[in-house]
Amino acid sequence: MGRLVAVDFMSLDGVVQSVLSADEDREGGFDEGGWVPPYVDDVVGRFMSETTAGAGALLLGRKTYEIFASTWPYGDMDDPAIAAMNTMPKYVASRTLRELRWAGSVLLGADLATEVDRIKTEVEGEIVVPGSGDLLRTLIEHDLVDEYRILVLPLLLGGGKRLFAEGTAPRHLTLASARATPSGVLITTYRRATDDTDTS
Repeated sequence: MGRLVAVDFMSLDGVVQSVLSADEDREGGFDEGGWVPPYVDDVVGRFMSETTAGAGALLLGRKTYEIFASTWPYGDMDDPAIAAMNTMPKYVASRTLRELRWAGSVLLGADLATEVDRIKTEVEGEIVVPGSGDLLRTLIEHDLVDEYRILVLPLLLGGGKRLFAEGTAPRHLTLASARATPSGVLITTYRRATDDTDTS
C-alpha cells in the first residue's frame, strides 16, 4: 500500500509560492519568486535527492509537471534522483493538459480522491508530491496526505500562496523528525497521529 508524502519548501510565514524561480508563479502579483536556491546547502540537496530517488512514484500538479518535464528528461542519468524521476511512474492532476510527453506520465481523471486511492493500491512505497501547492491544497482538503516533509526557510515573504489555507480542517500530526541545516533550513517530518486525540 502506497503512502502519500508531501514535500514542500515553506517560508517562516507559511508561503510556498514560486520557490525556485521568479517566473514560476506570479499569480496575485507575487514578485518574490526564487527564494529557495540561496538556502540549498549540501544537507538540503542530499535530503531532496534521497527523497526523490527513494520514491515509488510522483504525483504532480500541472505547473510542477510542466517545469519538471521541460528539464529532467534531459538531465544526467548518472544522478540517482534524475534517473529515478525519468523511470518511475508520474501521475499528473490537470484539467487542461491533454498530452503528456515525459515518459511514464499518466493523466489522472477528474475525481482526484478516487484516483489517489487507486494509486495507493498500485504503488508500493512512497508517492511523493513535490511542490504542487494548488494540488496539495486539494489533497489536504480530502485528507489524503499521510506524511508532510516541510523544509522551513528562515525568511519572511509577507504574502503569497500558503500550503495550509484558511479553512483547513483541524488535524493532529506527530513530529517524526526535525533537524537544522547549515544554511538555517529546518527539515521537518510530520505524520498522521496514530490517535486522533494525540496533540504531540
